[in-house]
Amino acid sequence: MGLFGLAALPPRLTAEPKRLSESPSPFTTALWFAHHFAAPGALTAGNDRQLKLKLTAALNKSPELPWEVANEFFDKGVLKALGDGGAPISVEKMGHLLREKCPQSRKDMFVKARLHADLLTTQFDMIEDAHQKRAEELVAWVVEHYRAGKPLGVIAVCTGNTRRSMLSATMGNVAAAYYGLPDVCFYSGGTDPDAINPRTVATLKEIGLEIEPTGKEATRGKKGGANPVYSVTWGKGLATREFSKVYSDPLNPQSGFAALLVCSEADTACPKVTGAAVRIPLPYLDPKSFDGAPFESAKYAERRDDIGRFMLSAMMQARRRLERDGTHK
Repeated sequence: MGLFGLAALPPRLTAEPKRLSESPSPFTTALWFAHHFAAPGALTAGNDRQLKLKLTAALNKSPELPWEVANEFFDKGVLKALGDGGAPISVEKMGHLLREKCPQSRKDMFVKARLHADLLTTQFDMIEDAHQKRAEELVAWVVEHYRAGKPLGVIAVCTGNTRRSMLSATMGNVAAAYYGLPDVCFYSGGTDPDAINPRTVATLKEIGLEIEPTGKEATRGKKGGANPVYSVTWGKGLATREFSKVYSDPLNPQSGFAALLVCSEADTACPKVTGAAVRIPLPYLDPKSFDGAPFESAKYAERRDDIGRFMLSAMMQARRRLERDGTHK
């Protein structure tokens, strides 16, 4: 069995070497330091802009994080332990602490995919207000049900399982690996499956994921078109298989999972998602509306990144809360 309880895939010979991101700017270092050590309540997407403003003002004075600024975002005991009794924490030390805390699953990610995730973590203030509230619901559910070493399933559901649900499951798995929560496993499904759209595949490959047809075909949808099975890989040992399917497909969790309804049609069609422990409406605009436009690839990238920011923000908050509660080390 593979990482997510799915069929194991052969090792990828094209995996990029493990290395940390290129040296970030002092501001980026401080922002990531906050993401990994600040109090969970300070790290919601709604607080992201204020956090950035405070960090910018502090770093403009000196390359360190003084107590009077950090006190707004960090638990006092945590900051004192990190800063040798409450002394200001230099950017250099922040970088050292971040390198020590980098999870193995992030190191195992393909470099291009990890660097793109790095970028998205600097953009949490771009998450829509309505989606911020849904992130809090997902975070609360993950924290309540997470058990180290035990897969915790999340199924992204849309109508055709061709675009938004596939983007959501894949970016969710990227986010879980990035924040060292590989036991949080994302899947996709639909209410009227068809086939994964080639544009969806292209926009994910654009950020460094390897997505290749396996040569196998899944059950065809009502339209009768081919429904290829793909291998999806985002790092060493980080892989799954994807194809268009109903959300209740045997490949997916059958009970005790979180259901993310990522299109309004699925939200309407599924007032109750069979087997779901929690149902979270999370509608996104369909990039299909731009198919054939000269900028269609940009619109698919826009939706991919919208979803990616949401997933990364949610996994970051979940990890910090689990660490605070002593559930995740």
